[in-house]
Amino acid sequence: MRTMHPFTLPELVEQWLVDRGDHEALVQGDTSLTYADLWEESGRLAYGLATLGVKKGDRVVLHVPKSPFEIVATYAISRLGGVVVNVNANVTTRQLLHVLNNSGARVAITHARAANDLSAEGAPDSLERIVVVDSEAEEDGLLQPLSSLPRDGEPPSVRLIDRDRCALIYTSGSTGLPKGVLLSHETVVQSARSAATHLRNSCDDRALGVLPVSFDFGLSQVTTMALVGGTLVMPRASLPAELLRTIRDHQVNAAAMVPTMWIPFVRLLQKQEIQLPQIRYVANSGGPLPTDVQRAWPSVFPEARHYLMYGMTEGFRSTYLPPEDFHRKLGSIGVPLPNVELFVVHPERGLCGPNERGELLHRGNLVSEGYYRNPAATAEKIKPGPHLEHLIGEEPVLYSGDTVYRDEDGYLWFVARTTTFIKTSDFRVSPTEVEDVVFSSGLVTDVVAFGRAHETLGQVVEIAVSSPDGPPDLDALSAYCQRALP
Repeated sequence: MRTMHPFTLPELVEQWLVDRGDHEALVQGDTSLTYADLWEESGRLAYGLATLGVKKGDRVVLHVPKSPFEIVATYAISRLGGVVVNVNANVTTRQLLHVLNNSGARVAITHARAANDLSAEGAPDSLERIVVVDSEAEEDGLLQPLSSLPRDGEPPSVRLIDRDRCALIYTSGSTGLPKGVLLSHETVVQSARSAATHLRNSCDDRALGVLPVSFDFGLSQVTTMALVGGTLVMPRASLPAELLRTIRDHQVNAAAMVPTMWIPFVRLLQKQEIQLPQIRYVANSGGPLPTDVQRAWPSVFPEARHYLMYGMTEGFRSTYLPPEDFHRKLGSIGVPLPNVELFVVHPERGLCGPNERGELLHRGNLVSEGYYRNPAATAEKIKPGPHLEHLIGEEPVLYSGDTVYRDEDGYLWFVARTTTFIKTSDFRVSPTEVEDVVFSSGLVTDVVAFGRAHETLGQVVEIAVSSPDGPPDLDALSAYCQRALP
């Protein structure tokens, strides 16, 4: 039973302390933290960070491997009113320096190797302290071992409301250096509420937490489980065998991943003829899932609800395909999430009718504040829609950059990123559609379609493929493509 209605990130945990404090919140291997443990540990770390001067509004870079500590640190920073800048542990020093410079972070929490690289490269002037999580060395200039932080006091009480900023997520982007997307507590909590509504989450869920928390989908898994009082089970790696072991050993009953994880995992289950009937639901986002993998879901997860979803970092989730429509609308990205309104708009003709292609525009309280310290990019992405003025006035909406269409029943179908279409012989070809057809041949395990400049055709479509047993049969693949592709 909840003790409060959460408005902020820390309140997602605090709400369970009275009636559910002893319930597991986080699990990884032999490590387990209850909600009471998570609150206590995050408070102790918050006290230590406060002694370094971290206060409301400060950006704190968190650059550590996926672990319970990463979640503890996320809540600790948030309890001080800080802005969590979570960076994937595998990024290069150049990328990490870009995030530190762009965010203006005063403190970074990282591992020894990255700390030494930053010291050698020259840390930004704004960075006052690097907390090193895996070093017992003495404090040295910028560097301070985590173990030396005092943790025996109460963290300062900081008043937070939902409009305060709590997270800065850097998008990978298709070109150039990543841009920071600034999120408020309201956006993060509302995204968890939206996810819990359409996924039908409950306190009995034990969700597989394999996605990086630096990714909006991964952060949503953390907050959604906290919202409903469930358990996040984190494998130590994303290898298929490790995922299977984690699901079996820790009674995981919900799994949401991205295509690069789903494809090899489903292959493993099929190859070993394994079914996982304990799984209540499976969900995909972060890119189109090959049709063959979608079709395989019911055979390996026979008792699960199956969700196909679509979203953007700038707007978290946008759509989902209801499980009852999974077979009837296989491949569709579905309908708008609760409390989300979507439009399909052609830049010249305006609102599109059924089966007319246009750009997807997103309206709702999940839309972020925009790109940090980049007003020009924000104005290009989040702006009023001239074709929508008669419906919503001058309210800004999120321009997805994705081409979609609505069918006669109102279901949305993803076509391609607007910037990735291949223009060949005056036809606009979606690389995603090409990849899906090639993958369905069963002759390859991975495929990427792309355009190459051509003197007379503009571009020609080329594919790069791999297979598990050496070079694929290119003659057979070519014959299949001639039959299956336009």
